[in-house]
Amino acid sequence: MPVNVKAKLISKEQLKNDIFKFVISSKEIANIAKPGQFLEIRVSNNIDPFLRRPISIYDIDKENSSLTFIFQVKGKGTTILSQKNVGEEIDVMGPLGFGCFKLENYKNISIIGGGIGVFPLHELAKTAKQNANVNTYLGFRSKDFVLCENDFNNVSNKLVITTDDGSYGENGFAINYLTADLDKSNTDCIYACGPLPMLRAVQKLALERNIPCQLSLEERMGCGIGACLGCAVKTSSSPKDAPQYMHVCKAGPVFDAKDVEI
Repeated sequence: MPVNVKAKLISKEQLKNDIFKFVISSKEIANIAKPGQFLEIRVSNNIDPFLRRPISIYDIDKENSSLTFIFQVKGKGTTILSQKNVGEEIDVMGPLGFGCFKLENYKNISIIGGGIGVFPLHELAKTAKQNANVNTYLGFRSKDFVLCENDFNNVSNKLVITTDDGSYGENGFAINYLTADLDKSNTDCIYACGPLPMLRAVQKLALERNIPCQLSLEERMGCGIGACLGCAVKTSSSPKDAPQYMHVCKAGPVFDAKDVEI
Protein backbone atom coordinates (compact mmCIF):
# COMPACT_ATOMS: atom_id res chain seq x y z
CA MET A 1 0.00 0.00 0.00
CA PRO A 2 1.28 3.48 -0.85
CA VAL A 3 1.92 5.93 1.95
CA ASN A 4 1.81 9.71 2.10
CA VAL A 5 4.87 11.21 3.79
CA LYS A 6 6.76 14.44 4.21
CA ALA A 7 10.16 13.42 2.86
CA LYS A 8 13.25 15.53 3.47
CA LEU A 9 15.24 16.57 0.40
CA ILE A 10 18.77 15.44 1.21
CA SER A 11 20.49 16.00 -2.15
CA LYS A 12 19.83 18.16 -5.19
CA GLU A 13 21.77 18.16 -8.44
CA GLN A 14 21.11 19.99 -11.69
CA LEU A 15 22.07 17.55 -14.46
CA LYS A 16 21.13 19.84 -17.35
CA ASN A 17 19.56 23.28 -17.63
CA ASP A 18 16.08 21.81 -17.19
CA ILE A 19 16.75 18.44 -15.54
CA PHE A 20 17.15 17.90 -11.81
CA LYS A 21 18.12 14.91 -9.68
CA PHE A 22 16.62 14.79 -6.19
CA VAL A 23 17.37 12.36 -3.37
CA ILE A 24 14.76 12.21 -0.61
CA SER A 25 14.75 10.42 2.72
CA SER A 26 11.79 8.10 3.31
CA LYS A 27 12.17 4.76 5.06
CA GLU A 28 8.46 4.07 4.63
CA ILE A 29 8.58 4.26 0.82
CA ALA A 30 12.11 2.94 0.27
CA ASN A 31 11.35 -0.25 2.19
CA ILE A 32 8.49 -1.27 -0.11
CA ALA A 33 9.32 0.35 -3.47
CA LYS A 34 10.03 -1.82 -6.52
CA PRO A 35 11.62 -1.14 -9.92
CA GLY A 36 9.15 0.50 -12.27
CA GLN A 37 7.01 2.19 -9.63
CA PHE A 38 6.53 5.93 -9.33
CA LEU A 39 5.79 8.76 -6.91
CA GLU A 40 3.07 11.40 -6.87
CA ILE A 41 4.50 14.67 -5.60
CA ARG A 42 2.61 17.69 -4.33
CA VAL A 43 4.74 20.63 -5.39
CA SER A 44 2.90 23.38 -3.52
CA ASN A 45 0.61 23.88 -0.53
CA ASN A 46 -1.44 26.28 -2.61
CA ILE A 47 -4.45 25.33 -4.71
CA ASP A 48 -2.53 26.14 -7.90
CA PRO A 49 -1.20 23.78 -9.07
CA PHE A 50 -3.70 21.41 -7.49
CA LEU A 51 -2.71 18.06 -8.99
CA ARG A 52 0.34 16.12 -7.89
CA ARG A 53 3.14 15.41 -10.39
CA PRO A 54 3.88 11.76 -11.27
CA ILE A 55 7.62 11.08 -11.32
CA SER A 56 9.37 7.73 -11.80
CA ILE A 57 11.66 6.29 -9.17
CA TYR A 58 15.24 6.32 -10.46
CA ASP A 59 17.00 4.58 -7.56
CA ILE A 60 16.00 2.85 -4.34
CA ASP A 61 18.48 2.74 -1.47
CA LYS A 62 16.94 0.58 1.24
CA GLU A 63 20.09 0.62 3.35
CA ASN A 64 20.02 4.40 3.66
CA SER A 65 16.21 4.69 3.47
CA SER A 66 16.35 7.01 0.47
CA LEU A 67 14.93 7.33 -3.03
CA THR A 68 16.21 9.18 -6.07
CA PHE A 69 14.06 10.67 -8.79
CA ILE A 70 14.97 12.72 -11.84
CA PHE A 71 12.60 15.11 -13.56
CA GLN A 72 12.50 17.63 -16.36
CA VAL A 73 11.10 21.10 -15.84
CA LYS A 74 8.14 21.37 -18.21
CA GLY A 75 5.65 23.70 -16.60
CA LYS A 76 4.56 25.53 -13.47
CA GLY A 77 4.50 22.47 -11.21
CA THR A 78 7.93 21.13 -12.04
CA THR A 79 9.33 24.66 -11.96
CA ILE A 80 8.15 25.00 -8.35
CA LEU A 81 9.57 21.57 -7.53
CA SER A 82 12.96 22.49 -9.02
CA GLN A 83 13.18 25.44 -6.63
CA LYS A 84 13.07 23.25 -3.51
CA ASN A 85 16.19 23.44 -1.37
CA VAL A 86 18.11 20.74 0.48
CA GLY A 87 16.60 20.35 3.93
CA GLU A 88 13.06 21.17 2.85
CA GLU A 89 10.28 18.61 3.17
CA ILE A 90 8.40 17.42 0.10
CA ASP A 91 4.88 15.94 0.20
CA VAL A 92 5.27 12.54 -1.46
CA MET A 93 2.80 9.71 -2.03
CA GLY A 94 4.14 6.32 -3.05
CA PRO A 95 5.22 3.89 -4.17
CA LEU A 96 2.49 3.81 -6.80
CA GLY A 97 1.87 1.45 -9.68
CA PHE A 98 0.61 -2.09 -9.32
CA GLY A 99 2.41 -3.17 -12.48
CA CYS A 100 6.13 -2.98 -11.79
CA PHE A 101 8.97 -4.65 -13.69
CA LYS A 102 9.00 -8.42 -13.20
CA LEU A 103 12.39 -10.14 -13.38
CA GLU A 104 11.34 -13.76 -12.71
CA ASN A 105 14.23 -16.12 -13.53
CA TYR A 106 15.59 -14.34 -16.60
CA LYS A 107 19.36 -14.65 -17.06
CA ASN A 108 19.93 -12.46 -20.14
CA ILE A 109 17.87 -9.32 -20.36
CA SER A 110 17.89 -6.35 -22.71
CA ILE A 111 16.84 -2.91 -21.52
CA ILE A 112 16.06 -0.10 -23.95
CA GLY A 113 15.17 3.50 -23.19
CA GLY A 114 14.90 6.81 -24.96
CA GLY A 115 15.27 10.40 -23.76
CA ILE A 116 13.86 11.09 -20.31
CA GLY A 117 12.23 7.65 -20.50
CA VAL A 118 15.52 6.14 -19.35
CA PHE A 119 14.94 7.17 -15.73
CA PRO A 120 12.64 4.29 -14.62
CA LEU A 121 15.13 1.79 -16.05
CA HIS A 122 18.06 2.43 -13.71
CA GLU A 123 16.67 0.65 -10.65
CA LEU A 124 15.57 -2.20 -12.93
CA ALA A 125 19.09 -2.66 -14.30
CA LYS A 126 20.64 -2.39 -10.83
CA THR A 127 18.31 -5.02 -9.40
CA ALA A 128 18.54 -7.34 -12.41
CA LYS A 129 22.34 -7.31 -12.48
CA GLN A 130 22.42 -9.20 -9.19
CA ASN A 131 21.28 -12.36 -10.99
CA ALA A 132 21.32 -11.69 -14.73
CA ASN A 133 23.40 -10.40 -17.61
CA VAL A 134 22.15 -6.91 -18.45
CA ASN A 135 22.48 -5.33 -21.91
CA THR A 136 21.32 -1.71 -21.93
CA TYR A 137 20.56 0.46 -24.96
CA LEU A 138 19.86 4.16 -24.43
CA GLY A 139 18.96 6.56 -27.22
CA PHE A 140 19.13 10.35 -27.18
CA ARG A 141 18.61 13.13 -29.73
CA SER A 142 22.20 14.39 -29.57
CA LYS A 143 25.24 14.67 -27.30
CA ASP A 144 23.62 17.57 -25.42
CA PHE A 145 20.78 15.29 -24.27
CA VAL A 146 22.82 12.31 -23.03
CA LEU A 147 22.11 11.59 -19.36
CA CYS A 148 23.15 9.17 -16.62
CA GLU A 149 25.74 7.33 -18.71
CA ASN A 150 28.05 6.55 -15.79
CA ASP A 151 25.18 5.34 -13.62
CA PHE A 152 23.93 2.95 -16.28
CA ASN A 153 27.44 1.77 -17.07
CA ASN A 154 27.78 0.71 -13.43
CA VAL A 155 24.61 -1.40 -13.52
CA SER A 156 25.00 -2.94 -16.99
CA ASN A 157 27.20 -5.67 -18.38
CA LYS A 158 26.99 -3.92 -21.75
CA LEU A 159 25.91 -0.33 -22.39
CA VAL A 160 25.23 1.15 -25.83
CA ILE A 161 24.58 4.89 -26.09
CA THR A 162 23.14 6.15 -29.36
CA THR A 163 22.34 9.60 -30.70
CA ASP A 164 20.03 10.38 -33.59
CA ASP A 165 22.61 12.67 -35.19
CA GLY A 166 25.71 10.62 -34.35
CA SER A 167 27.20 13.39 -32.20
CA TYR A 168 27.95 10.93 -29.38
CA GLY A 169 28.16 7.19 -29.02
CA GLU A 170 26.70 5.14 -31.86
CA ASN A 171 24.91 6.81 -34.75
CA GLY A 172 21.21 6.10 -35.13
CA PHE A 173 18.44 4.61 -33.03
CA ALA A 174 18.92 2.39 -30.00
CA ILE A 175 16.50 -0.22 -31.32
CA ASN A 176 18.76 -0.88 -34.31
CA TYR A 177 21.58 -1.97 -31.99
CA LEU A 178 19.22 -3.97 -29.81
CA THR A 179 17.92 -5.80 -32.89
CA ALA A 180 21.44 -6.59 -34.08
CA ASP A 181 22.37 -8.05 -30.71
CA LEU A 182 19.23 -10.07 -29.96
CA ASP A 183 20.33 -13.38 -31.45
CA LYS A 184 23.85 -13.44 -30.03
CA SER A 185 22.73 -12.20 -26.61
CA ASN A 186 20.10 -14.93 -26.16
CA THR A 187 17.76 -12.35 -24.67
CA ASP A 188 15.16 -13.79 -22.27
CA CYS A 189 13.15 -10.59 -21.92
CA ILE A 190 13.10 -7.01 -23.23
CA TYR A 191 12.24 -4.06 -20.99
CA ALA A 192 11.48 -0.64 -22.44
CA CYS A 193 10.51 2.91 -21.54
CA GLY A 194 10.58 5.99 -23.73
CA PRO A 195 8.77 7.83 -26.51
CA LEU A 196 5.69 6.13 -27.94
CA PRO A 197 7.17 5.51 -31.43
CA MET A 198 10.11 3.68 -29.81
CA LEU A 199 7.79 1.62 -27.62
CA ARG A 200 5.71 0.63 -30.64
CA ALA A 201 8.84 -0.47 -32.48
CA VAL A 202 10.07 -2.46 -29.47
CA GLN A 203 6.65 -4.07 -29.03
CA LYS A 204 6.56 -5.07 -32.71
CA LEU A 205 10.10 -6.49 -32.56
CA ALA A 206 9.39 -8.51 -29.42
CA LEU A 207 6.15 -9.96 -30.77
CA GLU A 208 7.78 -10.89 -34.08
CA ARG A 209 10.67 -12.60 -32.30
CA ASN A 210 8.39 -14.16 -29.66
CA ILE A 211 10.48 -12.64 -26.88
CA PRO A 212 8.80 -11.67 -23.58
CA CYS A 213 8.62 -7.90 -23.32
CA GLN A 214 7.57 -5.41 -20.64
CA LEU A 215 6.72 -1.81 -21.49
CA SER A 216 6.65 1.10 -19.05
CA LEU A 217 4.11 3.60 -20.36
CA GLU A 218 4.38 7.30 -19.68
CA GLU A 219 1.00 8.97 -19.29
CA ARG A 220 -0.14 12.07 -17.41
CA MET A 221 -1.41 10.64 -14.14
CA GLY A 222 -3.30 13.25 -12.13
CA CYS A 223 -4.26 11.14 -9.13
CA GLY A 224 -2.04 8.04 -9.31
CA ILE A 225 -4.74 5.72 -7.92
CA GLY A 226 -7.17 5.22 -10.81
CA ALA A 227 -9.75 7.78 -9.69
CA CYS A 228 -9.39 10.54 -12.28
CA LEU A 229 -9.47 8.12 -15.27
CA GLY A 230 -7.05 10.31 -17.22
CA CYS A 231 -4.42 7.71 -18.11
CA ALA A 232 -6.33 5.01 -19.98
CA VAL A 233 -4.64 2.60 -22.38
CA LYS A 234 -6.52 0.23 -24.70
CA THR A 235 -6.19 -3.50 -24.14
CA SER A 236 -5.03 -5.54 -27.10
CA SER A 237 -7.77 -8.10 -26.51
CA SER A 238 -10.55 -5.52 -26.87
CA PRO A 239 -13.26 -6.20 -29.46
CA LYS A 240 -13.14 -3.54 -32.17
CA ASP A 241 -16.73 -2.57 -31.52
CA ALA A 242 -16.34 -2.51 -27.72
CA PRO A 243 -12.90 -1.20 -26.72
CA GLN A 244 -11.75 -1.88 -23.20
CA TYR A 245 -9.20 0.10 -21.24
CA MET A 246 -6.84 -0.19 -18.31
CA HIS A 247 -5.44 2.69 -16.31
CA VAL A 248 -1.70 3.18 -16.48
CA CYS A 249 -1.39 4.39 -12.89
CA LYS A 250 -3.32 1.48 -11.41
CA ALA A 251 -2.77 -1.53 -13.70
CA GLY A 252 0.67 -0.28 -14.81
CA PRO A 253 2.75 1.68 -15.49
CA VAL A 254 4.50 -1.53 -16.63
CA PHE A 255 2.55 -3.83 -18.96
CA ASP A 256 3.22 -7.02 -20.82
CA ALA A 257 3.68 -6.02 -24.46
CA LYS A 258 1.01 -8.53 -25.48
CA ASP A 259 -1.64 -6.89 -23.33
CA VAL A 260 -1.76 -3.29 -24.60
CA GLU A 261 -2.49 -1.49 -27.86
CA ILE A 262 -0.24 1.54 -28.14
